[in-house]
Amino acid sequence: MNSVTASSARMFNPVLLAGCVIILVGFAIRSAFGLFQIPIAEEFGWLRSEFSFAIALQNLFWGIGQPLFSALAEKYGDRKAILAGAVFYASGLFLSAFAITPGQHQLLEMLVGFGIAGTGFGVILAVVGRAASDQHRSLALGIATAAGSAGQVVGPPLAQYLLDNMAWQQVFMIFAVMILAVMLALLVMKVPAPARPQANDDNLGVVVKRALADPTFIFIFLGFFSCGYQLAFITAHFPAFVAEMCQAVEPHGILHSLGITSTSALGAVALAIIGIFNIVGTILAGYLGNIYSRKLLLIGIYALRTLVAAAFILSPITPWTVFLFSMLMGGLWLATVPVTSGLIAQIYGLRYMGTLYGLVFLSHQIGGFLGVWLGGAMYDQYGNYNLVWWIGVGVGAFSAVIHLLVDERPWDKRGDLQPA
Repeated sequence: MNSVTASSARMFNPVLLAGCVIILVGFAIRSAFGLFQIPIAEEFGWLRSEFSFAIALQNLFWGIGQPLFSALAEKYGDRKAILAGAVFYASGLFLSAFAITPGQHQLLEMLVGFGIAGTGFGVILAVVGRAASDQHRSLALGIATAAGSAGQVVGPPLAQYLLDNMAWQQVFMIFAVMILAVMLALLVMKVPAPARPQANDDNLGVVVKRALADPTFIFIFLGFFSCGYQLAFITAHFPAFVAEMCQAVEPHGILHSLGITSTSALGAVALAIIGIFNIVGTILAGYLGNIYSRKLLLIGIYALRTLVAAAFILSPITPWTVFLFSMLMGGLWLATVPVTSGLIAQIYGLRYMGTLYGLVFLSHQIGGFLGVWLGGAMYDQYGNYNLVWWIGVGVGAFSAVIHLLVDERPWDKRGDLQPA
């Protein structure tokens, strides 16, 4: 048994652990951007939509960059792709500290988006998937995804603490140093190479062309849109939504005794609660993906998200309904990621899983772009986020329905996708 095979036989191998550390730090930073909305808008007198558009572009370029970095990793090596992503990420953060116009922030958030693509799920889940055995793969993908949730637990509270004690420009600089420092994890990431192609294996272009001709791939692509829309909107706008819509925190109540003394602090804690509950939800989703139909799991996750969001917006917005929503949505937050990536591997195989998942993830990030941008634009237009919430409910229901059409059989078991 060689070292790679021996490592993959263990659940917690060095590749999984290193990947979790990189995802944790990268997502801790990414999840905190919503907390910068009000400080930056107030300093420069901007409309809410102007910095929202910067975050929206970050999500869009994350999606555009995902298949590019995945293909780069498959051609030149995973560690090189991850390191390049970290350079983009840190450069965008550092330069953002000196940005004084909406256009500058919007341009630099494109760099940050590429950085998230290079250090995020698309590249690292493909590495983790190759390093895991068939027995452990779905759960390993769930654990790596849950690391992103762990980042969301620590990221917003850390950012809020830093913003309470220093200028937002300094916080961006600290974040840039953090993302470069975490690249030390690459030293212990012995990345398993993709299996050597055989003489009769198809190349990347053929596999991508075949996937794009497969209705199932298109259904998964379209279904992932709502996940990006809902998550990006909530990450970017929920702290501001809570700060403005929630009843004031009682000065001598339970929350005050826990250190939550303002609605802005409540918004940061709400994002952390989402992250805490998503650690459990994502690992559970990965575990269940080893046992049950991934297609049916995705239908259930999207349907539950739709119901939770509809119930929340129809209820009075109080600290306790915010906490309940955060717990319920948190359990479903990134649960789609290990199931969707596992479904891609199940249908199309592991060799080009990163690129194919990256293409599907582009839909996720187009949804993220619209969720963040519409949140800011409609807030400026109507003075509230109500319509944006209801659009999220609608697209969530669409995703649940369209996954009914997914064919889970591996492509080579279906005659309609066989080469002529």
